[in-house]
Amino acid sequence: MAVTLPSAVVDRYRRFSRFNSPYPAHDDGRAIDLYPDGETGVSPVAGVVRETRSVGCPDRSYAADEDHLIVVELDDDWCRRAGAAPGTVARILHVVPAVSAGDRVAVGDALGPLTRSGFFGRWVDNHVHLGFRPPDANAHRASGSLPVDVDVQVEPVRWDGAGAVVERGPTHVVLDGPSHPDPGRRFAALASDEATPLDGGLAHYAGGGAFGGVVEGTAVSLWGTRVGVAGGRGIAWEPVDVLANGERVVGLSLFAARDGGLGAKVVCPDSRFELGETVSLALAPSDDPIRLGVG
Repeated sequence: MAVTLPSAVVDRYRRFSRFNSPYPAHDDGRAIDLYPDGETGVSPVAGVVRETRSVGCPDRSYAADEDHLIVVELDDDWCRRAGAAPGTVARILHVVPAVSAGDRVAVGDALGPLTRSGFFGRWVDNHVHLGFRPPDANAHRASGSLPVDVDVQVEPVRWDGAGAVVERGPTHVVLDGPSHPDPGRRFAALASDEATPLDGGLAHYAGGGAFGGVVEGTAVSLWGTRVGVAGGRGIAWEPVDVLANGERVVGLSLFAARDGGLGAKVVCPDSRFELGETVSLALAPSDDPIRLGVG
């Protein structure tokens, strides 16, 4: 049984993704990353904090040397609205807890400041990671968590792959396209050639997904190149390279955005595209695609 986040919960965040991660917790869309405005971790659930604990994470020079887990025993009313069994437990990561065991939290409450975890790629924005465990399951484990759905329509946005650089980071650039059709009012995501809104790391993570789902066995293409086939709850990416002005880059981060920041995020640590430079993206079949693991 999937846990379905109501629109009233998801609308508190500027963007979200279920598949844009290399970690097993996100396999088949069994976790969701929620990106709030600002640097405070906003609670997506209601219930009583069972425990908080610090956990180890990969050693990254740009990140904190530990992460934090907040376990929340969900209220029966929240479970009912989300289609979850009574006793379901939420696992929240990437927040430095300002709450303690026994505290009651409501949707929208501040849990604490976001932390830049070693679980993140350098190009990843701070966010709240949310997963769910069945009643009586080990809340410390991520694998085997419940599938997560969202009661939100995501509008597919077609784009030709060309845009100007509006943001530069150490390992990425953001382009000014695609443009959000109605910022602040609804979620939108880059569309495949078949008008399917796409989610995930294309193709630097082995699999991605779609907002709204794709029929099992359906082929998915982008800019005239087949990029994957739907299977289970996700999409297994084909071996393809992402090209930026003809140069191979690591990949393309895909997500649903409600704010105006729908622009494509190109992961390119070895490239230097300047602010204002026009970048044209393309895809090509590859014999040696870039795949990022969890090490």
